Amino acid sequence: MLRLGQKVCFIADSLEQNLPFGEYGYIIAYDKNADNIFDYVVRVPKVARHYYVPASDIELEEVLLQQEADRIEKEALIDFALSTKNEELFFRLVKGEEEFEPAQEAVQESMSQEEFIRQVNLKAWI
Repeated sequence: MLRLGQKVCFIADSLEQNLPFGEYGYIIAYDKNADNIFDYVVRVPKVARHYYVPASDIELEEVLLQQEADRIEKEALIDFALSTKNEELFFRLVKGEEEFEPAQEAVQESMSQEEFIRQVNLKAWI
């Protein structure tokens, strides 16, 4: 639940109330009525109005800024991977793998030739 006075941004208009998309507002009240679909009352100073909105129609400004920063960072890394022809980094970014474990890869690379042949024979036998 959002606190009173927090700065929010309108991201949707699920009830078609002509909400000002992209505008900022401040939470001025909670709507505690259980029979009501609205969760918050948001004041938009730019248009000098307040709106009753469900929680799904608004998002905190900090969250939106963080999502935009993450998107820009990912795009910059993809551009860097393409310009340096780093296939490993590119595929890792495109597939969305956050964690990269070089330890497992090092173990597989350091496998001796006899160990490799044993692994192949074991899989072929099964």
